[in-house]
Amino acid sequence: MVNPSIPFPYRLFRRKNARHIRISVYPGGIVRVSAPKLLPVYLIERFLREKRVWVAHEIERMEHVPRKLSKKEGRDRFIANKEKALSFVKERVEYFNRHYGYVFHRVSVRDQHTRWGSCSRKGNLNFNYRIILLPPEIADYVIVHELCHLGEFNHSARFWSLVAQQIPDYARLRAALHTHTHTL
Repeated sequence: MVNPSIPFPYRLFRRKNARHIRISVYPGGIVRVSAPKLLPVYLIERFLREKRVWVAHEIERMEHVPRKLSKKEGRDRFIANKEKALSFVKERVEYFNRHYGYVFHRVSVRDQHTRWGSCSRKGNLNFNYRIILLPPEIADYVIVHELCHLGEFNHSARFWSLVAQQIPDYARLRAALHTHTHTL
């Protein structure tokens, strides 16, 4: 809906069982308002005017959040970046493995939605193709983390000491990785 007294466009959804007005802001600055079915529009708009500063802040914040890709767009992005990601990952695995000297079978890149990487008991290293979107030092942390599972297949103190041999500030990078979960 558009009302000149409200500084942002919004879509109103009436809900039969709603008891309160709810404002949601989505990537791209889309504002959705859910309200009880019988609540007058003037009360909804008064509420929106009262919350206009919060909504403006959320719209600005959401401008920096990438919108979710459709399945086709996601698949196209994976295909376009798979070889680049695989080349990057293989080169970094080889670089770090000069220190460790582990034996592994296969390095692959996948379109994973919940993990940055994994290591199988068979010695296969798998990485999310989105690793190339991470800052290089965080990508290196992910690679070393999975590589060290070849030597210690757990997260024990011995595992973390292996990681620290190549990534001494792994704790900071591990924490920083969590700020990039929106990339997944």
